[in-house]
Amino acid sequence: MSHEWIDRFVQHRIADHRMLRLIRKWMRAGVSEEGEWSETQIGTPQGAVISPLLANIYLHYVFDLWVDVWREKIAHGDVIVVRYADDLVVGFQHKHEAEQFLIEFKERLAKFGLEVHDGKTRLIEFGRFAETNRAKRGEGKPETFTFLGFRHICGTRRKDGTFTVLRQTDKKKMRQALLRIGQTLLARMHDRPAATGAWLKSVLLGYYGYFAVPGNTATLGVFRYRLQLHWRHTLQRRSQRGRFDWRRFGRLCGRWLPHPRTLHPYPEQRFAALYPS
Repeated sequence: MSHEWIDRFVQHRIADHRMLRLIRKWMRAGVSEEGEWSETQIGTPQGAVISPLLANIYLHYVFDLWVDVWREKIAHGDVIVVRYADDLVVGFQHKHEAEQFLIEFKERLAKFGLEVHDGKTRLIEFGRFAETNRAKRGEGKPETFTFLGFRHICGTRRKDGTFTVLRQTDKKKMRQALLRIGQTLLARMHDRPAATGAWLKSVLLGYYGYFAVPGNTATLGVFRYRLQLHWRHTLQRRSQRGRFDWRRFGRLCGRWLPHPRTLHPYPEQRFAALYPS
């Protein structure tokens, strides 16, 4: 990100020269690596608390305002935009508009010294009619995409067969979480099982609090099962005999490891107002 552009964007909202000077000093603080300091000409300080805020301000003017105008003046079909920090998904009703947008989006970013990540940027056919249209052309199932830790899949509801977007925990994110938990369990190997169980319960509840969306319960069940295996492996290493009674372990899991359930229903269910008849 260009320091010059960040400075101009910030000045749109802030008139206090003392605050502007502080932000400029923050951006030019430099980077210290292995005891050597180097000056930063672009970007924001890595790990600084101000960096996400400045990045959002930058993208607000570079992307948010621009895409809103593009949607109103250029697009003829529906355009849906979801952005979280520097990750975004844009949905189009018409394929030719998606192709046009991608070209103009790259040009827009280049004006402000940014570029898209070619390895993470894809143009895919997705949505209500994707599977039908691909079947007519003799192609396979629609592609999937990963966004904010979820793998998004074209699916149907069991009750009525209508289209829905299935969201499942990304396998890579799950492996990373299990690896971190396994390492922590080894560090806590000699803690009392009740203390470790209480900690694992808090970990599971936090994990469910983010990933417990409709259609993801089975994947969360797999996560709970693999977490059990990590815990049992740790308990076995506490003894040279290398055995841990399954019945006792089952009681521990039943006591401390809650089963997954949907915590975030669909919006029409979450916000539905019920009136007495």
